[in-house]
Amino acid sequence: MNLTAMNLVNAIANLPKNRQFDYVNERNAGKIVIDSITLPEGPIRIKRFNPVKGKSLDKSETVSISRQMLWRLANAIREDAPINLDRVLGASYNTRSVIESLLAHTPQFYWCKLDRLEVINTRQTIRKGHKHLIYLPNSPHENGILSEYQSNMVISEMNTEVVYQSIDLDTIRPVEGMSIEETRRHAQIQIALVKIGHYLGYRTWVAANDRGLIYNGQAIAQMDGVIDSLSNEKVLSSYSDAINGAKMIDCIWFRNGRLMPAVLEIEHSTGIKSGLTRMKNFCDYAPRLQDIRWTIVAPDEYREKVIEFANMPQFRELDTKFFPYSAVEELYSLCERRKPQGITDQFLDSFMENCITH
Repeated sequence: MNLTAMNLVNAIANLPKNRQFDYVNERNAGKIVIDSITLPEGPIRIKRFNPVKGKSLDKSETVSISRQMLWRLANAIREDAPINLDRVLGASYNTRSVIESLLAHTPQFYWCKLDRLEVINTRQTIRKGHKHLIYLPNSPHENGILSEYQSNMVISEMNTEVVYQSIDLDTIRPVEGMSIEETRRHAQIQIALVKIGHYLGYRTWVAANDRGLIYNGQAIAQMDGVIDSLSNEKVLSSYSDAINGAKMIDCIWFRNGRLMPAVLEIEHSTGIKSGLTRMKNFCDYAPRLQDIRWTIVAPDEYREKVIEFANMPQFRELDTKFFPYSAVEELYSLCERRKPQGITDQFLDSFMENCITH
């Protein structure tokens, strides 16, 4: 359900009366009092004061949370998706922390602190992030109480609209030459590819040694659109050797039982050549298969290295595509927000780059 300003106003109007509400930020000792509310869509008038600084309610100014601000916020809220009000509202409105705190007291909203993925050159690090608001209508808490949502979500800095749910690190397979943060990043991108495939109407094969990865409490093999066996795909029915060679490929997308829009290997700098080799072996075992995007998925900063390896004589016939992480996350975000339908395979080409130089 898309929220409206009316939903937000009603939630705040139902908070306990004659109360002083705390801020989400524990370092802010100020208090918030609701003065009046204009139904159905606002404005909401409040008073705020800080007793620690000797301020009092009777001498505090009445401030308005406008209808425009409420609508702007409502349009940005999505179920189960953390939202940073400073990012949504920018430098506008000096009541951002007030509306955040009031909503966090209502049953369907929680506050949470998320880790963030910081990428500097080729180094990827998980840092402590900022507080967010999250809308969880199916898990309400007690009205009038600030409630924190404990989460292992990580916000990607490449695309602030992309949110990865909890990944069980113990189920991520170790990869030689990759740090734990790189292997975690590999798992996040693999999850994104599975979800993109499902949104675009594809069925996805996930590498045999990754199928036990637990994401948001569920094995990746149990996610919507993930297939159980390559042997059941008609397009590969005549290629038993190709099936054996494809089992360790990170992701393969199938459509209509007859087409294979993309074969995707997720690689860091140490694995680009090995990923190309796996795809080349697969291609050699099934030479009559056509219209396949042989794709290396890698961090944006590895573009030149991907192009260099893709143009080696033994790999040129693959006509390799480069699918940078930023483009994966852009497409993932688009699919999460818009739920596209009727998309052709050629739509993928606008997110991938041809690697072969002539």
